[in-house]
Amino acid sequence: MANHKSALKRIRSNEAKRLTNRYQHKTTRNAIKKLREMETAKDAQDFYPTVVSMIDKLAKKNVIHANKAANLKSGLAKHVASL
Repeated sequence: MANHKSALKRIRSNEAKRLTNRYQHKTTRNAIKKLREMETAKDAQDFYPTVVSMIDKLAKKNVIHANKAANLKSGLAKHVASL
């Protein structure tokens, strides 16, 4: 157990950040799946910028690696273009 006040605060804040990161990551994964399941090009093109924005936010906060974000965005762009 932590002995210092600052260490106790760090434990609390880390847990809060962990839960926020998990929620945002799961929400983004669900949005990616939703985009991949779309069958009309119009819907996919409208939804694509939203998903890219979510991915960029995760990469900016180091929830996912920047290269993984780039790979996801590239794959989704190819998918939307192929519809």
